[in-house]
Amino acid sequence: SLSEESHSANKIKNEIPILVILGNPPYSVNSANKSEFIENEMQVYKKDVRDEKNIQPLSDDYIKFIRFAHWKIEQAGQGIVGMITNNSYLSGLIHRGMRKKLLETFNEIYILNLHGSSRLKETSPDGSKDENVFDIMQGVSILLFIKNKKQKGLGKIFYQNLYGLRKNKYNYLNKNNLNTTEWIELKPFNPYYFFVEKDFSLQADYDKFISVTKIFNKFSSAVKTHRDHFLVAFTEEEIKQRMLTFTSNLPNELIKQGLNLKNTRDWKLKIARESIRKIDWKKHIRLYSYRAFDIRYICYLPNLIDRGCDRWALMQNFFRKNLGLMTTRQLSSENFCHILISNNISDMCFVSNRGKETGYLFPLYIYPEINIFNNNHKVIEKETNINPKIYNLLSKNYKTEPTPEEIFYYIYAILYSNIYREKYVEFLKIDFPKIPFTKDYELFINIGQYGERLSNLHLLESLELNPPIAKFQGEGNNEIEKIKYENEKIYINKTQYFENIKKDVWEYKIGGYQVSHKWLKDRKKRKLNAKDIRHYCKIITALQKTIEIQEEIDNIYIEIEKDIIIS
Repeated sequence: SLSEESHSANKIKNEIPILVILGNPPYSVNSANKSEFIENEMQVYKKDVRDEKNIQPLSDDYIKFIRFAHWKIEQAGQGIVGMITNNSYLSGLIHRGMRKKLLETFNEIYILNLHGSSRLKETSPDGSKDENVFDIMQGVSILLFIKNKKQKGLGKIFYQNLYGLRKNKYNYLNKNNLNTTEWIELKPFNPYYFFVEKDFSLQADYDKFISVTKIFNKFSSAVKTHRDHFLVAFTEEEIKQRMLTFTSNLPNELIKQGLNLKNTRDWKLKIARESIRKIDWKKHIRLYSYRAFDIRYICYLPNLIDRGCDRWALMQNFFRKNLGLMTTRQLSSENFCHILISNNISDMCFVSNRGKETGYLFPLYIYPEINIFNNNHKVIEKETNINPKIYNLLSKNYKTEPTPEEIFYYIYAILYSNIYREKYVEFLKIDFPKIPFTKDYELFINIGQYGERLSNLHLLESLELNPPIAKFQGEGNNEIEKIKYENEKIYINKTQYFENIKKDVWEYKIGGYQVSHKWLKDRKKRKLNAKDIRHYCKIITALQKTIEIQEEIDNIYIEIEKDIIIS
């Protein structure tokens, strides 16, 4: 009887026009719905973003359900779609082709954004708590797509936000409908077609700036190991012990269990073990910029990392002395603070929120693969990664050629200006940063000096870190148990704490992380040694100095935009 019912239902779905489609589809980026029909239909949404490196989010189940509903209404020529879904498609860059196709089909689109993302730590505009209408972490929205006539051009889109406590959202939804909601009509435009409010009134000014992708010749997303628990460690000795186990003669099944390793499509444990045994893996244990101010160790070999997630070609430039700018292309948060210097191989989440943002690394120098020998000593020649066109542009204006470091430090300072970050936040959410280069050479050098100070602070190499601002106090075993901030003190347990920490330092964020909390949280249940304590005191000092320098940059930032170099 179930088979007969299913057959009848399929016949109706295939042969009878459906005019109303309602639902709350599942959200799963690793979709199990992979029929030939829906995979073919998804190409409609993927067509305009084929050049993107990762279009996996477009294969999420809820996207497939929207596409199926979209297809059915197109077949019928008219109808309504009403769903409550994951809200990431409203502003995701990868979803721009999807939004465009929806606007081309439907005459009217209504979006009630219910927010409530605990992943993004969303709050209401007034700072009060924002709760999800479901017991999930992902923010959601209600969509209504209406098609009632032939489409000429793009349809109209109407939008509204709903923040606050769950009970208040329920109350609003119970009392209101399409007609009583105060909709805001959006004006979506090429190439993004956002389904949320955006302020691009400064577009003309911002477009005069130069993108970091035009300043640096080579860049890449950073490393994603897929097995941090195995390859990344706090100490070099921890890595060595794991690798000794990995390369031992123990059976593969025992290694899988003991090191918690799994075969994937791109990585097979047996093959990896056989290849690693043939080389001196100890030479490949390197410092690893894992999170902000959190430098760990990694055994960095392509055979240990999934194909497609390794960035060997770019990262090998950090086997020697180098500087790199880490930033993101797209933000999942409302504020831009996704900038940090690195002089090591770097993790994809060094300055970005895990699972939501991708960190990109822009090296200052490139080391050619061909090495030159002189008097039996290997001489490594490095080349600047700054685009020659930028040198020519700046040299022509300044009447002198700036050094690679001067350009790097200038960029770094600009990206730490709070005025710049707030003024251009909507642009910084959706693409790599663009840099305004002043025509004033003295101002260029002055700003760059602030950038150099910030760089040295963030590498924890600055003389300004001595003596440190913070002090570690109290009697105990130094184990991190419960982290609490109170009265300018950060407690790691009931009796021990770091003192002299201002609130703005405690709350300071780089990328997706509250730095002073994240560093301690990642070491919970571990005992801090003397080196750890000194390191953390330096972090606190660096953050306080950073806040002070940012204010100094902002005092002169307005002078930069008065007269800029236009490429």
